[in-house]
Amino acid sequence: MKEEIDWKKELLESKKFNNKFSNNILENGVMNYMQDIYMGYMYSRWKKIRSLDLHDHEKVISRPFPDHQKEDYGVT
Repeated sequence: MKEEIDWKKELLESKKFNNKFSNNILENGVMNYMQDIYMGYMYSRWKKIRSLDLHDHEKVISRPFPDHQKEDYGVT
């Protein structure tokens, strides 16, 4: 069973985003669309800091191209 990680609390404690704007969003939640976008940015940065997105990243990079012949693209 996976343990639940409170990423907002972890970011607050790590002081990676320690400006007033970021602290307000992490403590009180988002109030508008732009704050929601910034919250998503902080979440993606947290995943990168924790190396949690590497598995997803490898899937995208190692995805092979479809099996098409060069002739399909006009390359000889």
